[in-house]
Amino acid sequence: MEKPYTFNLLHLLFLYLLLPFLSNSIPPPAQADHSEIISRFQQYLQINTSQPSPDYQKSTHFILSQADSLSLQSQVIEFVQGKPIVLLQWPGSDPSLPSILLNSHTDVVPSEYSKWVHSPFGAHIDEQGNIFARGSQDMKCVGMQYLEAIRRLRSSGFCPKRSLYLSFVPDEEIDGRDGAEMLASSDVFKNVNVDIVLDEGLASPNENYRVFYGERAPWWLVIKSNGAPGHGAKLYENSAMENLFKSIESIWRFRASQFDLVKAGLKAEGEVISVNMAFLKAGTPSPTGFVMNLQPSEAEAGFDIRIPPIGNVESLEKQIAEEWAPASRNMTFEFKAKGILHDDLGRPLVTATDSSNPWWTLLEEAIKKANGKIGKPEIFPASTDAQNFRKVGLPAIGFSPMANTPILLHDHNEFLNQAEYLRGIEVYESIIKAYTSYIPPGGHGDSRDEL
Repeated sequence: MEKPYTFNLLHLLFLYLLLPFLSNSIPPPAQADHSEIISRFQQYLQINTSQPSPDYQKSTHFILSQADSLSLQSQVIEFVQGKPIVLLQWPGSDPSLPSILLNSHTDVVPSEYSKWVHSPFGAHIDEQGNIFARGSQDMKCVGMQYLEAIRRLRSSGFCPKRSLYLSFVPDEEIDGRDGAEMLASSDVFKNVNVDIVLDEGLASPNENYRVFYGERAPWWLVIKSNGAPGHGAKLYENSAMENLFKSIESIWRFRASQFDLVKAGLKAEGEVISVNMAFLKAGTPSPTGFVMNLQPSEAEAGFDIRIPPIGNVESLEKQIAEEWAPASRNMTFEFKAKGILHDDLGRPLVTATDSSNPWWTLLEEAIKKANGKIGKPEIFPASTDAQNFRKVGLPAIGFSPMANTPILLHDHNEFLNQAEYLRGIEVYESIIKAYTSYIPPGGHGDSRDEL
């Protein structure tokens, strides 16, 4: 009986001495898993899908490869040639229930490479764990968080009751007409029978996630002024430049009045009408620049106006016609784009954020369950693809789980910390689980009327 006992002691001693080497050579399961998750995110970020020449072929191939690894059903739709929409499905156990749609766009804005510390498509990770890449916040992070959340849920054995769809759409950064807008109005989309849409939000500099229930519509206004040309030394009234600058002064006073409300904390940025000059065009070109002793007969300026769905549109249109570009000063105006603020019944394009909307309540609870906090619901200050789904009568909520993160979309050196990215996956895991398990009161009927 002594011999086996001696063998066991030696064996345990050997394992004890070997343990440090084993622990150093083989990473813990969680650490290895996180490394793979970040690697997949980096691969997506490294695909150059910047406008005006996004590599949609490569991004589509990558997304489809991820779908295959998760056993998701997939299809590629091109309403416009060369602009693919990738639609993935995780079928639910009850096809009578309407589905859930998680939307994200695959394109990103251009980058000024010389202004970046690291390459915008290198996905470099610095010592603080910040992942530098165009799209790290806007919004490749969210598209990959959807997929990684599904990966976790599948691994846990979770089975959704409702079908879950993921849409990866093109061209959001150039108005989305050939992407989400066409998808939302298509027969393909009608057959999907969506009940709620989640789309992108913004990073939050504090601990509270930001959630958006509507967005400002873009009005791109061009004002043109005409007047008699004259010598550069001559003083006379109603020149094209004088008339244009009178308008600019009026516009700037309006802009200041709106901005003062934000600076005073009386309104959020998404609740006011913003106006910013996009271009100023005037002068007579010469081989060395411009003719300096000639006052031009024409001048024009372009403005990016953003209007909240609760804004007074009639008042603004009157102000444009009477103050900003009055015909009495030989001025004209046109809109290069005029976003829609209301549905066909005249209702503002917003999603309810109270107990009348079960999807809002579920979102709040799911975020809290994942140990997250949310701030006051907001109007998105710019525009996103969510507007296209609200236009067809669907509730849509903008949400990107990025807390304690500077807002860097469209900026130089855009980054997202890897710990924050991983935390967002857990949040979306909680949301997807809650949304795909929801059965409305009264059984399996369509719950859209409640919203």
